[in-house]
Amino acid sequence: MTPPWLLPAFVLVLGYLLGSIPFGLLLTRFTGAGDLRQIGSGNIGATNVLRTGRKGLAAATLLLDLLKGAAAVLIGAALVDGGGPMAGAMAFIGHCYPVWLRFAGGKGVATMMGVVTAMYWPAGIVFAVVWLGALFGTKWSSVGGMSAAVSAPIAMFAFGRIDLVPVSLALALIVLWRHRANIARLLKGEEPKVGSSKQKAATE
Repeated sequence: MTPPWLLPAFVLVLGYLLGSIPFGLLLTRFTGAGDLRQIGSGNIGATNVLRTGRKGLAAATLLLDLLKGAAAVLIGAALVDGGGPMAGAMAFIGHCYPVWLRFAGGKGVATMMGVVTAMYWPAGIVFAVVWLGALFGTKWSSVGGMSAAVSAPIAMFAFGRIDLVPVSLALALIVLWRHRANIARLLKGEEPKVGSSKQKAATE
């Protein structure tokens, strides 16, 4: 007889492994753009891919990181009753702390958007609007990402999805933690804006 914990455990591991696929690193390496860990901030996310000058690769990285978060939620929900949020959370953890890269992954914003959208799409729309609004309003990628992450648990609460507030809040707090260096630079007035000379210098 199959132990009752086996399938939930499988969903957790599957979510983590799916989330840990470093699409940004793979795309830049396969297209000859170099080792993403040696470029700009060294981060494996779409923002750092953009610093290679390959806008198409950055867009592809953003989309794939988003899709892996959404896929984890959908697969988890299909396999285990109520398993969507936990699988999505593990995909997010996998992106931020991938075992393949010695747990040095991305900051999780795109993957969190995929998770939030798959869990409850209206909150995903809020996430996207806040992200783009804050990004274009301030020209700081970090502010856009952090604002969007914080908007998720607020949107879940406003829409009455109280059951999804804890996981959304946990992911938002991790995003803020992953951006702690950015927060320090923002407080010092040293955070480069998208397209600024400081950001371009990071790639030279």
